[in-house]
This record gives sequence, structure tokens and C-alpha cells, in this order.
Amino acid sequence: MADLASSSLIDFTEALASDAPAPGGGSASAAAGAAGAALLAMVVRLTVGKEKYKAVWDELTPLSDRLEEARKRLLELVDEDTDAYDGIVAARRLPKTTDQEKSIRLKAIDDATMLATTTPMQTAFFAQLALTVAPVIAEKGNPNASSDAFVAALLLSTAVEGALANVRINLPGVSDRDLARGFREDADDLEKKCHAAVRAVREIGRARTLAS
Repeated sequence: MADLASSSLIDFTEALASDAPAPGGGSASAAAGAAGAALLAMVVRLTVGKEKYKAVWDELTPLSDRLEEARKRLLELVDEDTDAYDGIVAARRLPKTTDQEKSIRLKAIDDATMLATTTPMQTAFFAQLALTVAPVIAEKGNPNASSDAFVAALLLSTAVEGALANVRINLPGVSDRDLARGFREDADDLEKKCHAAVRAVREIGRARTLAS
């Protein structure tokens, strides 16, 4: 089992920079998403409790729980993504001499590929869960932290698109064609929502800058 989420930033980036294929883009995407969700939570906390922004407390306060859920789950997915890749490697190394061994190996590869597809899909889902509230936080949050909200949106969009790239690269190995099509449709939908949210945050940021 990987233990990347509790490692230092130095150790994590050194692991990414090594010649080992995992951790890779999937774990990096999840880490980016966790950072993005954390930044949005910071903007909320820099707003709620400040008398100057009391009018938006009720609207922003409930978002903290969603962001915390996303942050924690994305941190778990940092490790789960690497474990999923390791599972594919292990399955491919199974013996394939007899027909029975071939059958067992094929089933193991199918199962491992399914996990390696659903894991980044979860990363994309939870990153998008946080990204969905980025526009309202960018609009209603403490204007002194508007750049933080924008960075958060960029990190979360990176998490979504990076994770979806991993979903798509694994789809040819998903033996169930109907399931593969469902994954592809879900990925396309998440990508569209991601682009719309980032575009909204960018426009809000520009408008607030001009108004200041």
C-alpha cells in the first residue's frame, strides 16, 4: 500500500521525479485537487467571521463541509491511484502457462483495469465537487483572497482533466464495452462542467479586479 499522502512534499515530489512509473499523473492530479479544495476552504474562512462580509456568511458557511469532504477524499486518492497502477502491474506478472493460469490472469487484469479506471474517475468527481462551488466563493469571498480562489480553481481543473486523461487511457482495456462507453460519457460531462466553472471564476476575477 502506498503512503504518499502523509509524506513530506519533498518526498512526494522526489517520488514523482523518480524513474518509477508510479506515483504518476493520477496521484499528482489528486494532490492538486486536495490543494485546490484546501485553498477554497481558506477563502471561506477568511470571509466567514469577518463583520465586513456578514451578508454572505450564511451562503458560504455550508460550503466548508463540502470542501473538507473533497479535500480528505482526494488525499486518499493520492495513494489509491498508485495502488491501482501497482495492481495492474501485479496482474500482468501472473503466470500464463496453462489455460487455467491464463484465465486467472485475464480476470485479474480486467479487475485491476476496472479499479485503475474508477479511481481517477473518483478523483475527477471529487475535484469537480469542489470546483462547482468555486464561482460563488470567487464572487462572494473576501476580495483580498480573490487570487487564491482563482489558483484553487486552476488546481481543481488540473485535477479533473488530469484524472480524466487517466480514465481515458485505461478505457481500451475495459472489456465491458457498455461500461467503457458510460465511463467515456461521464468523463465528457465532467470535463464540460470543469471548463464552465473555471471560465466563470476567471470572468468573476476579472470583474472584481476592474471594480476595485
